[in-house]
Formats: sequence, C-alpha cells, structure tokens
Amino acid sequence: MNEESKKRVTTPVLQSEDWWACFIGWFILLLAIIGVHEVSTGKWAVSLLPHTPKLGKWGGDLAAAFPKGWSTLGTAIGMIIFTGVLTMIAGYFLKFDLKGYMPGFLVIYGLTFVAMVLAKQKFIAYWGISYVLFALVFGLIISNLFKVPKILKAAGQTEFFVKIGLVCMGATIMFSVVLKAGVIGVLQAVMVATAVWFGTYWICRKFQLSERFASIIATANSICGVSATIAAGGAIQGDPKEISYMIAWVLVCAVVLIVVMPPIAVWLNLPTQWAGAWLGGVIDNTGAVIAAGEILRNAQGEPSKAAVEAAAMVKMAQNVMIGIVAFLMAIWATLSLDRKADPTAEKPSFMEVWYRFPKFVIGFMVASLVVSFIVEPALSAKAAKAVGGACKSYRSWFFAMCFVAIGLETNFKELVSVGGGRPAAAYWISQAANAVWTLFISWILWSGTFFTPVILPD
Repeated sequence: MNEESKKRVTTPVLQSEDWWACFIGWFILLLAIIGVHEVSTGKWAVSLLPHTPKLGKWGGDLAAAFPKGWSTLGTAIGMIIFTGVLTMIAGYFLKFDLKGYMPGFLVIYGLTFVAMVLAKQKFIAYWGISYVLFALVFGLIISNLFKVPKILKAAGQTEFFVKIGLVCMGATIMFSVVLKAGVIGVLQAVMVATAVWFGTYWICRKFQLSERFASIIATANSICGVSATIAAGGAIQGDPKEISYMIAWVLVCAVVLIVVMPPIAVWLNLPTQWAGAWLGGVIDNTGAVIAAGEILRNAQGEPSKAAVEAAAMVKMAQNVMIGIVAFLMAIWATLSLDRKADPTAEKPSFMEVWYRFPKFVIGFMVASLVVSFIVEPALSAKAAKAVGGACKSYRSWFFAMCFVAIGLETNFKELVSVGGGRPAAAYWISQAANAVWTLFISWILWSGTFFTPVILPD
C-alpha cells in the first residue's frame, strides 16, 4: 500500500470533508422526514426543518419579493444560524479558520440572498437567468476588482458547500420520476453521456491536456456539469484548481446556452418535448436546464410543461449516472492512471477504489433511496415530494453559496489563459459537438419519425 493510500486509510471519518457533507445532508433530510405532515386534504408540508426564505417574483415593487414581509428576515436569520452552526461544527473537525469563517459565512450568505432576490425579478426570471449567475458574478467582482478579504477566504469552502448541496439533491431525485421517463429518457441519457464522454476526452487529449484533466472535462460535459465535475475530481484525485476551473466554465457555458438554445429550438421548429429533451441532454447545470425549458412556449404562448418535463427527466436520468461514473473512474484511476504516474509503485488493491471513491456520492445515493423506497411507500408520493422540496431548497442555497465561493477564487484572466487557452478551447469545441450529437439522438428518440415517443401534456 502506497503512502497516499495509508494516509486515506488512517484518516478519521470526522476529518473527512466528504463524510461531513453526508452527515449534514442526511441531518437535513432526517429533519425533513420527521417533520413532514399532512396539512390539508392531499397536501403535505415540512415543519421541523428550518425553512429557507420564501421569495416572490417582483417587477418595479421590490416589496413583492418578500411575500411574507418582515418574517422573511426572521426566516433568513434562522437559516443562517442553522446552516452556520452545522458547517462550523464540521469546520472544527476539518480545521477551518473558525475566527474568520463565521463572519465570512455571513457575508457569503448575504450575497447569496441578494442573488436569489435578483433572480426573482420578473424580466430576469422570464429569460431564465438563474441565481447561480448572480452568485458567481458577485464573487468574480470581488476577486477580480478587489483583494479578497481574509474572512471570505476562510468561508469560501467551495467543494464543501457543493457536496452538501449534492447530498440534499439526492433527496430530490425520485426513482419513480426516472422510471416515468421510460426507456426513451434513460436511453438518451446513456447514448449521449457515453458518446460525449469519449468524444470530449479524445478532443481534450488532442489539445494535449493530461488524462486526469481530460477526464474531468469529459465528465462535466457528458453528465451534469458541477455535480459530475466534483464527483470525477474526487474519484481520480484531480487537481483542485482544475476542478474549480471547470466548475467556473460550466456555469458560464450554462448561461450562454440558456440564451442561445431555446431560440435555436424555436428556429428549428422542434416540438416542445423534443426541444426539452435536447436542452436536458446538452445543458450541464440542472437548474439551468429547467430555466431554459421554461423559456420555451406552447401553442398558446404559455411556458411549455412538456418541454420542462422532458428536459427534467432526461437530466434526472443523467444525474443518476453520477455514482456509476464516479465508481468506474475510481477504478480506472487506481489501476491505470496511478500506475502510469509511478510505475515503481506497488499494485494497488481494489480497496483503493473505496478509499478514493467520493463519499458524498454515497450520501447522494442514500438520500435518493431513502426518499424513493422508504418515505414514498410508507407515507405517500406527495409526502415524498414535500420532503424532496424542502431538501431542494437547501440544495439551491448551498449551491448558490458555492458559486459565490467559486467566484471569489476565480480570476477571469486566468480562466481564459489557463493552459494557453487550450482547456477552454477543448471544452467549448466539445460542447458544440455535444449539442449536435444530442440533437441527432433526440431526433431519433423524440421526434416520432421512427416510433411513437412518450407524449407529455403541454
């Protein structure tokens, strides 16, 4: 066993960022499950878990953003205390700079709150510009125009925030929803993800990127962006800077695709559910997929439910692949990449796969299984939806805080110039190829040319 393996074996669970992400995500899920109850005929709500601030759409009147008035401030404070205490407990064991962490956490939370409010502005919401863009921009402004304060460096726990969000995200992915997509949704996810992964990897290698970096970009492009980037980076022990680099590009690309893809779908005169399936297979960020789908309109000029559902189901099917891909990449890295890096090293055991397997993926999978096969059968589908909805809210806030942190550690000049621009070029070329390939596959599966597709209500 090599020294790195020994280090992972002897590292206590309580000093593992991945396991703490699981503990916090599971605790949020547990409170949601314990507190779920029926409030009226057929309706369920979650009461024990502290609520996230409820924001409304607003136009010229900013007060409309706070439908519950001053109680929104109380809810926000409650969430700050709850999430702050949980992450600070973890930070004690993970050796965070706690003196700087809490004040920095308050600032990051404040920026996240503003990003959430801006994303609810009617004009902005109409065009599907997600809160993640504002969160990222706030961080980028600070890091590129000013010197990042010490407290923000202490609180900018990018990977930790996103891992907690991913565990919470598991509770939102119902196996029943994936099955609803049927063979077509799953088939598209597999056909697109497989071809795009190997195609992107080949392009990246042609641009002379390392195998590890190429595999991170390939996974980001083929599965689901930020989530898959973190999982792949953990599985192969990628460079944290390369992981952050790819997360930043994924977010930038998602914004571009939200603006570009819906008009192209309209220009191509794609049926709404075909257009939605195309968006779901190409856009990497789950939130951006939904946002793009909501831009599409049905024959009555209203937001197309069919487009949103098709996009969501295809993306859900791809999201489920995170764990499988992470496991396969861990095996590949253990038995191949590490041996290439150090041919004299002793042959690793299969336990090495477990040591480096990203444990937050386990948290993600456990959360999904608990909601799908315990909460839903024991209570009801509506109860499971309420639990998932509560966890989804926390997922969104942790993701947003992660995006602020990404901006804080991202220098835009470096983003463009890293590797002489080769990684950026490889990623964008691969993304363009992804769009063409996914359009072809979605035509076969969703257009009705070859067989009758799933018909979703519009």
